[in-house]
Amino acid sequence: MTVELQPKTQTALITDTLRRQIAGATLAPGAKLPAERELAALFETTRITVKEALSILEAEGLIYREERRGWFVSRPRLVYNPASRSHFHALVAAQARRAETRVLASRWVPAPCELVAEMEIAPLSRLFRLCRERRIDGRAVLYVEHFLRPEWFPGIERQDLSQSLTELYRREYGLEYGRSRFDICPTAARGEAARVLNLAPGSPVLAVTRINYDQHGRLLDCDREIWRHDAVRIRVDSQHRRE
Repeated sequence: MTVELQPKTQTALITDTLRRQIAGATLAPGAKLPAERELAALFETTRITVKEALSILEAEGLIYREERRGWFVSRPRLVYNPASRSHFHALVAAQARRAETRVLASRWVPAPCELVAEMEIAPLSRLFRLCRERRIDGRAVLYVEHFLRPEWFPGIERQDLSQSLTELYRREYGLEYGRSRFDICPTAARGEAARVLNLAPGSPVLAVTRINYDQHGRLLDCDREIWRHDAVRIRVDSQHRRE
């Protein structure tokens, strides 16, 4: 009995072709893809079909789009354990990558209403809000907001806030991170996060929210991380002792 194979759709042809070229490093990490109209001409199809194929590869994390710049081949994802005590620069360096941090804004603000209960503070309390852009190999991959409880960080506004907060807390305030509570949720890029990460509003991103406590069990701060979804892989290694 002969089984007739269905011919590939144009979408499948484009995705398979680009996927093989990426896997074989013919299209190297960081390489810019031809414009959508050029791909449409190459595959003798419509730009709608090309967009569909590129969206599939984007969802797989193989390529990414930057607003007004086009499509690029993704670099290897950063393997990230949110429960780890390693800070961003150490984590990136351990994976033979290059990290950069840029301070976008820092000031005292009234606590956002949704953080009042989370951070165990009174309504209309003040928090120190720090916004930073973080890059790997020159590419913006993470937008993060830090909210610090003021009683533990006198003079924090005068510190170099582009450095690791983990190291700053230890050196200047004698504070070490203890336990953390975190939520991980896919969401859509909005506002400042979309702009910093060169994403069209509504693009998929990964949100990690973490409440941090010190070595004495006191609540220190809250981190709100917005990651480009193609740039990170969450990996949690939970080791249980067998009885």
